[in-house]
Order: sequence, then C-alpha cells, then structure tokens
Amino acid sequence: MDSSLILCLNRWFIIFFVATPFSPSTNVLANCFNSIFNFGDSLSDTGNLFINCNSNNPPNFCFTPYGDTFFHRPTGRFSDGRLIIDFIAQSLGIPLLQPYLGVETQRMSIDEFEKGLNFAVGGATALNASYLREKVFVEVPTNYSLSVQLEWFRKAYSLACPSSSSTRCTEILKKSLFVVGEIGGNDYNYPFFKQHSFEEIKSLVPLVVKSIGSTITELIHLGAQSLLVPGNLPIGCSSKYLQIYSTSIQDSKNGCLDWLNQFSEYHNKYLQEELNRIRSRHPNVQIIYADYHNSAMQFYNHPENFGLKNTLEACLVDRNETLKKDGKYGLGGKTKTKTKIECDDPSKYVSWDGVHLTEAAYRLIAMGLLQGPYTHPQFTTSCIISHNLPTNLFQLQ
Repeated sequence: MDSSLILCLNRWFIIFFVATPFSPSTNVLANCFNSIFNFGDSLSDTGNLFINCNSNNPPNFCFTPYGDTFFHRPTGRFSDGRLIIDFIAQSLGIPLLQPYLGVETQRMSIDEFEKGLNFAVGGATALNASYLREKVFVEVPTNYSLSVQLEWFRKAYSLACPSSSSTRCTEILKKSLFVVGEIGGNDYNYPFFKQHSFEEIKSLVPLVVKSIGSTITELIHLGAQSLLVPGNLPIGCSSKYLQIYSTSIQDSKNGCLDWLNQFSEYHNKYLQEELNRIRSRHPNVQIIYADYHNSAMQFYNHPENFGLKNTLEACLVDRNETLKKDGKYGLGGKTKTKTKIECDDPSKYVSWDGVHLTEAAYRLIAMGLLQGPYTHPQFTTSCIISHNLPTNLFQLQ
C-alpha cells in the first residue's frame, strides 16, 4: 500500500475516532486475532477483584457510580466504564474479556480457553509482593504479582490443553493477542505514595522491566506469537500524585509534574530496550510496544482538541476520603462525607478517582494505539493494513 495512502487513512481514523464512540460492531481489527490473554493491574482488571465485593468491607469499586457510563452497574473495573483492554477487544470484534477468577478453572475446557482470559488484578505488581514488602518496606495489598498471573495462565493452558502438541491449542495461541501490561506502575506507586526517595524508587526500574521481560519470554516459549506490551502512563499528571507532591514545580503548560513524567519515560525507555533484546532473540514473534505515555499526553497538552474540560482534577471523590472544597485535584481535606461526589459529566474529565482514568480518557488512549501512531510497530501497519479494509470506511459505526 502506498505510504501516502497509509498516512491519509491514519489521519482519517483519528478524525473518525474522536467523532464516533466505540461500539461492539466497530471491528476495525477483525480477523487479526480470535482471543486475548491479558496480564496487568487495575488499569485492565475486568473483574478479578470483584470477588472481594462479598467481603465484610467491600472496596469502593464494588459500588455505583463505578461502571455507570457504559455497563450501568459496577463490574469490577476501576473506572466509570470501559478500559483500554475493552476497546481493544471491541475493535477485534471479540467479547469483552472474562476475568480468570470468575471462571470455573477446575473444569477449564478448550472451548472456554479459546475465548481468552484476563489475569490482571487491581493492585498487582510486576515484582513479587514479598520482595516489595521485605526490601522496599511498602504495604502491598495483594499477592497477585506478574509471576502469579503467569502461573494462572500455565494452569488454565494445561487444563484446557493437556497435550501441548495439540494442533488446536497451538492454533489458539497463534491466533491470540497477549497483552502484558500495563504492569509495574504499582511497584512505583506504593513507594511514591509513601514519599520514599527518588533514587530508591528509580533503582527498581531494571528489576521491574526484567520481570516483564522474563514473563514475555516465557509466554513466547509457551507458544505466544503476538504480544502487545504497554508502557506506563504519565504519572506526573495523576491527581493522586499532584495531591501528594503539590509543592513540586509544575509544568506551566499543562499543570503536570515534569520530574514524575520523566520517571515514567525512564521506565518506558528501559522497557523498549528490553523489548528490542527479546525481538532480536525471537525474530519471528511480533512484539508491539504500546506508548500509553505519549498517547495520553495528547489530551493533557491539548484537552480542547478532544472535548475535555478537566484533565487534572478527579471526577470522583472517594466516600472514605475527606473533602476540601477549596483544594485542588478533588482529593484530600477536612470534612468527612458518606457519599461519593461525582462530576457532572465524566466524559469531560480525564481522572476518574484520582488514580484511574475515565472511560473517555481510556477511549482516547486506545484511539492512539489502534488508529494512530502510538504503537511500535504501528497496529495500522502490523494488523489493520495486512487485512482487507471495508470499501466504505464510514460504515465503521
């Protein structure tokens, strides 16, 4: 395909995406993959922690208004609606991912396995939780680290495919997209939220990236052929970080904290170097880097171009948090409240609850990945353009 036509299509996709909401029928990546296996944390957890909603002290995401925008009920997602992984699934034309802990794994059939599984868990870390507790001296609320999630995959695969030489099982893995991340953000969040030293937290980056890299390598050995590996978001624009480090010097252009964003970029650079090393050892495997950071910086820098009115304040104030009416970022303060305070229109906000983003923000990041320039190699080159596009692009609604 002529390079000028590719550029034209990419520009049209961006215009189309901003104007048109994703729907299950928006199959712009149809026929690329049949299923997804996802690993990560709360940015892509579609319900694995929902089991905690039956506890005596259920988490806040168990209640409305979580999930209200799209699902009209809480689903275990840490947002008002869909996540990036949901938009990827819908673009592939496949059902939204089922959480591993919600499936009867003891009777995992090959048909069930073929639907794909989500192993991501809110609060999960790339490094083992025990390491972070013992060496970094931080509290880690879950034990569902990346190694645990990988073990879940091995278990599901062995149950569904007791014979690893099965032609069908091999074909399932070949036609599946493995999404490894975003993961590692919590490894940094926990010490950053406790204001540990910058150098101490920076020293974790090689360990975190090594954990991600070894997981990718293991998945390749198990049969994965296509992997999407997201980098970290710009944490310097996070409402939670802005609340904690509000005395730091802020970037006058967008209100974000440059030094924290530079930390995210440091992690992402390290991760991309690791991916290049893995590519060199496995040249026949497709490894796509998803640039969450720069895809998000589009709307932090120019919110007006995306119909956003508020990029830094949280839409939702936790019912257990305290309020400060004259404060910034929608977090912290003096007066207790028994209910959550929700902004009038989440679609105009980027931050949902101070840590996680709104469906509107996740949708825009997904746009940059699936129909824009923020995957390397680009999805449009490695996936969409390698398949037949509809003759009338305006039918993609």
